[in-house]
Amino acid sequence: MIHITLANSDHVAGISKVCSDGYWATYRETHSEQYIQGIIEEFYNHDRILKEVSETSRDWGGYFVALEDGEVLGAIGGGMIGEGIGEVFVLYLDPERRNEGIGTKLLEALTKQQKDQFNATEQWVSVAKGNQKGIPFYEARGFVVQHERPGYHDIEGESYPALRYYRKI
Repeated sequence: MIHITLANSDHVAGISKVCSDGYWATYRETHSEQYIQGIIEEFYNHDRILKEVSETSRDWGGYFVALEDGEVLGAIGGGMIGEGIGEVFVLYLDPERRNEGIGTKLLEALTKQQKDQFNATEQWVSVAKGNQKGIPFYEARGFVVQHERPGYHDIEGESYPALRYYRKI
C-alpha cells in the first residue's frame, strides 16, 4: 500500500534516486547528458536534499514522498511564491511506477499543505516545453498553460524553454 508523508532524513537517498532516475527518464531524448548530469548534481545531491528535508518554511514546504514498504516511489516539493500563490517546484516518480496514481496523490498532499497552511488559492508549475510526461499530467489536473519563458538552467549552447501552467485551488 502506498503511503504519502512529509519526508525526513531517512528518505534522502530515496528522493535522490527517484528524482535522478525520473529526470533521466523524462529528458534522455531531449536534453544533453551534460545538461542532465549538471541538474542532478545541483538539485538531487545528498547534502541539498538533506537540507531540504530538515529546513522547511513558507517558501519551501519540504518534500512529500510516496512510500511502499519503506521505499521511495515518488517525491514532490513546492512552496509559496506570493500571497496566496503556490508553486510545484519538483515532482518525479520511479519511471517503472508511472500511471498508478502516485503522482496524483503527491500533488494532492502538496496542494493540501499549500491551501491549509499557507492559504493558497492558486497553484503554478513550470514544465519544460515538449515534456510529454509532465504536460499531460498537469493538464489532466486542471492546469492551463499561461505563457512560455526561458528555461531556468540553460547552459551555453543549450536552451530549454518552460511552459508556465496555472490552476485555481
